[in-house]
Amino acid sequence: MEPYAKRKERKVGENRPKVSHLPPSLDERTPGQRRAEKQAVAHERRAIKKAARQELQKQMRKDLDETE
Repeated sequence: MEPYAKRKERKVGENRPKVSHLPPSLDERTPGQRRAEKQAVAHERRAIKKAARQELQKQMRKDLDETE
């Protein structure tokens, strides 16, 4: 997933929201379980963004040190 994707581009790929095409009688997940899955994906995205920001900061500091 692209960490800095635009709003409409974020819901693609393997982490896209899964649409259940099953009737509620066959879908055994509770609303709490569905919410937990969505929160897990959100936490993973936040971690990716955080890692990307930290990497960019390290790279920027390294570049600044080299120029000085």
